[in-house]
Amino acid sequence: MKKSTITTGVHWVDIPDADLRILCGTPADTVKHLMRRGYITEVERNGARFETGPNTILLSDVGIQNGEFANLAEFPVLQMFYRQGMIIPGHPNNTGVKPRIIGTQEQIDAQREYIFRGNYGLTSIEELRATGLDEQTATEYMRIKTAFAFGRIKPPEEMIDFFVVENQPVEIAPGVNVERVALNTYRFSHNGDYQEICLSLDRSEWYEPPYMLGQHKIKREYFSVVHTGEGDGWDINRPCMASILVFQGRIYLIDAGPSVMHTLNSLGMSVNEIDGIFHTHAHDDHFAGLTSLVRADHRLPYYAAPHVRASVMKKLSALMSFPEDEFDRFFIPQDLKMDSWNMIDGLEVKPVFSPHPVETTVMFFRALWHDGYRTYAHFADICSLDQLKQLTDKTNPFSVQLAETVRRNYSTAADVKKLDIGGGMIHGLAEDFRDDNSDRIVLSHTAKPLTVGQKEIGADTSFGMTDVLIHANDVDTEYHTPDLLRHNYPGVPEYDINMLSNCPATTYSVGTILVKRRTVPETVYLVMNGLVEALDAETRLQNVLTAGSMIGERNCLFNQASSRTYRAESFIRVLEIPGEMYRSFIRRNGLQEPIRAHLERKHFLEGTYLLGDRIAGVTLNAIAQEMAEHHAVKGDRIAPEHSLVLIAEGRIAMYCADKYMGAAGVSEAVGEPSILGETSFDLRYVAKTDLRYYTVPCDVLQKIPIVSWKLLEQLNRRIQSCKAIFQ
Repeated sequence: MKKSTITTGVHWVDIPDADLRILCGTPADTVKHLMRRGYITEVERNGARFETGPNTILLSDVGIQNGEFANLAEFPVLQMFYRQGMIIPGHPNNTGVKPRIIGTQEQIDAQREYIFRGNYGLTSIEELRATGLDEQTATEYMRIKTAFAFGRIKPPEEMIDFFVVENQPVEIAPGVNVERVALNTYRFSHNGDYQEICLSLDRSEWYEPPYMLGQHKIKREYFSVVHTGEGDGWDINRPCMASILVFQGRIYLIDAGPSVMHTLNSLGMSVNEIDGIFHTHAHDDHFAGLTSLVRADHRLPYYAAPHVRASVMKKLSALMSFPEDEFDRFFIPQDLKMDSWNMIDGLEVKPVFSPHPVETTVMFFRALWHDGYRTYAHFADICSLDQLKQLTDKTNPFSVQLAETVRRNYSTAADVKKLDIGGGMIHGLAEDFRDDNSDRIVLSHTAKPLTVGQKEIGADTSFGMTDVLIHANDVDTEYHTPDLLRHNYPGVPEYDINMLSNCPATTYSVGTILVKRRTVPETVYLVMNGLVEALDAETRLQNVLTAGSMIGERNCLFNQASSRTYRAESFIRVLEIPGEMYRSFIRRNGLQEPIRAHLERKHFLEGTYLLGDRIAGVTLNAIAQEMAEHHAVKGDRIAPEHSLVLIAEGRIAMYCADKYMGAAGVSEAVGEPSILGETSFDLRYVAKTDLRYYTVPCDVLQKIPIVSWKLLEQLNRRIQSCKAIFQ
């Protein structure tokens, strides 16, 4: 038995005598990590070429770790099914042995439904009709879906063996047992040998992307397309097919594949700057990044056709084991009318049907300009024209008409058209667009280099490249500076805000240190755009500050050495306010005492995991204004009512039904059931030492998706601890 580490949070256990290759942990892009490390390779047997790889998956006990999905088994299972050939009839690797998935009952149930929805989306005419489709359209969509499913939608149990492991060892293969020995820790044993696997991440650890993207500085044009992904779910060098649409300075995502946060970081963008997401369908290579988008301090508008949204909601709710209406906690659903131009703040978008195993639309975007419309077409995912012909029921006039509509939509010319050319049964072919009249065709959704024939049809592109459809005039890019300052100093006269706004603005490159720890800065910085890290090696702090954040104000004002280092994580643009000018500004507006307590609260918040990372400056100011300071002595009961408790000094003991379950310390939070509405566990808090703490009202935090997401992760961990206590 051999154990290896693939990447952070992902391990491999090989038991050759039992023909077991166990993938332990399945965050986003795990298959790409396995390919890069050589655990998936191509072989040939009986004249057939196929891939090696895992045949068993171990799930994490907790579905979210440090804000990211921990269990995304869809693509590893698809790799077993189709690229290893375990489900293909007549394939030499189809021996009747099914892929195995191991985990707790809760995670097994979640993965069963998540994989089911990932394979099929909506699974009945009734579910399709519930999204507003008429009977005829729903029936035809269902017929096409069934054809993709080889004639029948199968329950997951027919294709996968699930093993629930809770308190007792379970045999998963002859002579091979797996035992859950602690939260997120499992022991595999075989013939007297054993290996233990821990899937927990430290607070400072993150799931890693399989590729490096570098740093890019993007100009925000009037109407442009930034190419942020040209690969597919198997491309080890590039992100999955995706784009960023820029319109009138606003930023929209088209799909959210794995590692979308890595994409935004590389472009120097905060998720708080995103104005919405347009979503084509729910396959993981276009879906898995949704959790990164909830790491915003406001709900993002979510634009999709109703049947696509319904498919996505069912898959996400299955994965996270929460009701579908919880989707509204993190996003603002905005349904798009099919086959019509929908107006989104001046940008027009038209979704049209694309045949695929799950509900899918391709999308056209257009903006009006002096000589007519400029158009971008985003075609992910499509099917080949030969496949479309095979899917058409020639005896049904409606089916024939729908196929002709799809063919006509595919051939519609655009200024820029981005195509899925992945091939096979469920993806498109470049050859179908040889006579397309679009001005520029970008070929995407493939892991292979373009052939000569494909190069005659379209071009490839690289990460961060931009197609400009309408250029922006050169205008003052600092127009929003007064707004950012006003949020920091409400009530200050406009002339003083304008005075600060007139300070110089400077662009710094990646890695530039603005303020060093243990030094007193003589400049106050306002982050205008880009990302800045707040670092402290002693406390292991590594939070990211975004637009609107102020750096150095507390230190300049009170002549205090900085307790943190502030470093540019991307290209940044900052307003530089000289220290003496800042102090004069504070004095003449009589803010010395009022701002002292406010800055202390902000500094404390900035150092917490819950509220210090990727929270916009305006939001942090609002929280600091609402929080209240309290004191308690050892043994006092801490009873947060409609509020969250943040510990500034001391420790709080936590009890579940009078059984001790651990303690929370400085910068940690308790009381998350109040915000999340969890009442099934009797959690009680007592001051373990003398205590200083802050309370923040629930109604303030419930409006911030990233806070709800982190508290959901924290609550799930504590619920698991409660369960362990009573087992």
